[in-house]
Amino acid sequence: MTSSFEAARRARSWLFAPGDSEKKMDKARASEADIVIIDLEDAVAEGEKPAARLLVRAFLEAHPAERHRLWVRINPIQTPHALLDLAAIMPGRPGGLMLPKPRGRADVERLDHYLTAFEASNGDMERQTAVIIVATETPEGLLATGSYADMPRLAAMTWGAEDIATALGATTNREADGRYGFTYELARTFCLTGAAIAGVPAVETIHGDFRDEAGLAALAAKVRQDGFRSMLAIHPAQIPVINAAFTPTAEECAAAQEVVDLFAANPTLGTIGHKGAMLDRPHLVRAQAVLARARG
Repeated sequence: MTSSFEAARRARSWLFAPGDSEKKMDKARASEADIVIIDLEDAVAEGEKPAARLLVRAFLEAHPAERHRLWVRINPIQTPHALLDLAAIMPGRPGGLMLPKPRGRADVERLDHYLTAFEASNGDMERQTAVIIVATETPEGLLATGSYADMPRLAAMTWGAEDIATALGATTNREADGRYGFTYELARTFCLTGAAIAGVPAVETIHGDFRDEAGLAALAAKVRQDGFRSMLAIHPAQIPVINAAFTPTAEECAAAQEVVDLFAANPTLGTIGHKGAMLDRPHLVRAQAVLARARG
């Protein structure tokens, strides 16, 4: 059976579904999303959280064969809701958790301690629950993105621009042309760099307009080129576009195979001329990564 950690490494798409709607959770599960994130945080109103926790647990228990791709976004670890979320949902054995608004490594370590206790109490779950963090939602977290090397359970890292804009007192996080402002592009870069330090995939944040397929495709192609491995989604209609964008094309694979074969045929050379360019080890490593990604 696929582990949650393996699912995170292979994922192209992560789809949110509100935890207070069984219909929307089931629609997300039936989609082609590689991972479904059932949301107990922003998507659920304060007074509805107790009922949503029970609904999410029942949903998890109803689909044990898909636990590797059924994850839950809990509430921030610094709130009273976090432990209540964990107490309710851990018997349902979610494949992984999304931790929003971490302030740094200590918050993720704290979650690891909680999960160790809950896994022990639920039996045969030791170290099975993976974690993705939304690394840039607090000022402290933004400056701590490089602190997660060798972090227990960490399987991926993503970023967000809304909460950090609020925390910084901004009136908007966008420029007049719709692009993110400098601070938020920096947050994206910090996430990408922090994920590389931690040795986990970087996951691009959402594209808010789910009807804008062209804009989504362009953004996904750009961030994949930059190094992101997958992307968050807010609607099932976004999943085919995201999955296509993060799947290497036949042309990319053919070009990558050329590079790999060239180095294999010249094992004593560190630098090889090819089609007017000089190739060295970084080109080989990138080509190998493309082929590995294509194999899933």
